[in-house]
Amino acid sequence: MLELTDVDKSYTVGGQRVCALNSVSLRLETGTFASIVGPSGAGKSTLLHILGALDTPDTGRVEFDGRDIGGLDDNSLSEFRRHTVGFVFQFFNLLPAMSAWENVALPSLLDGGTLRKAKRRALELLSLVELSDRAEHRPAELSGGQMQRVAVARALMLDAPIILADEPTGNLDSKSGAQLMDLLAEIAHDSGRRRAVITVTHNLEAAETTDRIVTLSDGGILSDTAGAAG
Repeated sequence: MLELTDVDKSYTVGGQRVCALNSVSLRLETGTFASIVGPSGAGKSTLLHILGALDTPDTGRVEFDGRDIGGLDDNSLSEFRRHTVGFVFQFFNLLPAMSAWENVALPSLLDGGTLRKAKRRALELLSLVELSDRAEHRPAELSGGQMQRVAVARALMLDAPIILADEPTGNLDSKSGAQLMDLLAEIAHDSGRRRAVITVTHNLEAAETTDRIVTLSDGGILSDTAGAAG
């Protein structure tokens, strides 16, 4: 379980203090596919960054399974991000000179894994996202939907229990976007390895397909409702 309690976060922009999050409290459990929605400037990206330990709150607590993430030193935070959180980005962030399987295997290799084991796991994950036949293709040879599925496979490489997706359908057509949301739902609801999958999106139609919709406004939670799958 990932839990935020009374989290505040502000930034200084142009000499003025801007409140990004204001007393946000939120619980997210494994097995849940949640979406975070709201207008630009509502605090969505800030919330995602704090959930993923990419940023720290000014006040309040962030806990994972009862462990206070805010109390970790830099090395422990890096370890937490590497093994507990998988990230999926709007622009894929794939390395163009690497094949699909190499991009997927990269987190394991950077973590000290052997090439043989990393490749085997990468090929298993590409099969999971239905891209076995594209394992040797480089990003330029893949469609947007295929690149995003490679990115999802990469996020799963170290078996993270939390998957954070920042506008994952933002660069996809409607069909590819719907397929990706279906894939993320399957990952969250996999009874063999339940994960918390949280996506930030401007696409309200996509958000409606999730279990839970958290709506932000002016840095606070405006509503927290069930989606069509909830």
